[in-house]
Amino acid sequence: MKLFDLLRPECIITGLEAADKKSALKKIARLAKKSPVLKNIDENQIINGLEQREELGSTGFGGGIAIPHCRLPDVADFVVGILTAPKGVDFDSIDGEKVNVMVFIIAPERETNEHLRLLSAISHVLNIPGAVKEMLACQASNVLQETFLRHARDDVDIKGHSNRHLIHLFVQNEDLFRKLLNEFASMESTSVAVIESRNTREYLARIPLFAGLLSDRHAGFSRIIVAAVEKTMTNETIRRIESITGCLDDCRDIMVTIQDVFYATGRLEP
Repeated sequence: MKLFDLLRPECIITGLEAADKKSALKKIARLAKKSPVLKNIDENQIINGLEQREELGSTGFGGGIAIPHCRLPDVADFVVGILTAPKGVDFDSIDGEKVNVMVFIIAPERETNEHLRLLSAISHVLNIPGAVKEMLACQASNVLQETFLRHARDDVDIKGHSNRHLIHLFVQNEDLFRKLLNEFASMESTSVAVIESRNTREYLARIPLFAGLLSDRHAGFSRIIVAAVEKTMTNETIRRIESITGCLDDCRDIMVTIQDVFYATGRLEP
């Protein structure tokens, strides 16, 4: 999901004034409660979550920015908001300077990966040269929203780009390699590449401990076929591989691994 979808317009204000971090966190919690996503979450629960996170270390990362955040049970979706404080807030930042821009996250308890991705994306935006200064100059919340999102325009949208599996086929048989590569090349909607590799024996033979036991003169054949395959074709791909190799469980010169792809786009020419 993109920052564009998670940044809540009702959770954006300019001109915040707060005496200290504790006061700022209370105002963040009050602002976060304006989102319908948190209508069933008690404001004190949000304050406690933010304060507990700050006890682990200040989210004031220096340069006048802070990204206070917490994960809470019973929260169904992410709530991201922005506050600017032209006069600055003492936030116990790592550089000792006051914070002028705060972007907060209230997150579902179990969405760790998405939470980490959001933190990274927000940090990237705030560290763009001139971004904080430009945001501080905004006098209205809608202008602040537009400014922030303009700097976040490079946020990657994975929708429609995570429908592939990445298959690694480790091959130590030259005859099978040629047959398998021919099979992959005939498959539609599949991008394939070959990586030159060496067997472990070749390296072990050079270690004194194994001297006399192994010889690198007969290192053997080794290649890796890497293919990006549509998920709907994964089972069919395994079937085609085994039509050439026989049951993979019984093979000693073939190994297959399959990984889920977070983001994939583009094609490779054979």
